[in-house]
Amino acid sequence: MKTLLRPAITLFVLLSVATGIVYPLAVTGVAKLVFPGQAAGSLIVKDGKPVGSKLIGQNFSDPKYFWGRPSATGPMPYNASASSGSNQGPLNPALVDAVKGRIAALKEADPTNNAPIPADLVTASGSGLDPHISPAAARWQAPRIARIRSLSEAEVSKLIDAHTEGRQLGLLGEPRVNVLNLNLALDRLARP
Repeated sequence: MKTLLRPAITLFVLLSVATGIVYPLAVTGVAKLVFPGQAAGSLIVKDGKPVGSKLIGQNFSDPKYFWGRPSATGPMPYNASASSGSNQGPLNPALVDAVKGRIAALKEADPTNNAPIPADLVTASGSGLDPHISPAAARWQAPRIARIRSLSEAEVSKLIDAHTEGRQLGLLGEPRVNVLNLNLALDRLARP
């Protein structure tokens, strides 16, 4: 019995140390050396303090800011520990009601805007945490931002263009705008 138990326990302890301590520390160390920003959470820093991450959206509801995609996480929006989609199909009455409510909120914030509302302003992403919106969604909000902040629409459009990220490697994904970066640049341009 001892001849079977001792090697099994020894192997268990060695594998636990190797896979539970050594490997994670080695991977983290390499990541911090090769990709220090990403290993630290892709943080966005303002005045020396982290204000968010480039990878996780934030809930902006004040009309003087650009709004991001709705979050599907609960119980609070953009809760990274509850990342998931809503799992509601296009015919689900709950999704239809949520989209109608989001459309009403957007129209209430800017009643003079009669342009079609881009889909990404009323539907959540698959993760519920998307920090980006399409350039069209940012441009749809530009008249409201310009009016509230006493800026010209051209100034706001120029800011949107400056913060539009292209496709990754020129092929993958769609052009997008990081909402937190855009709002921080907006605050620098015109203090609220």
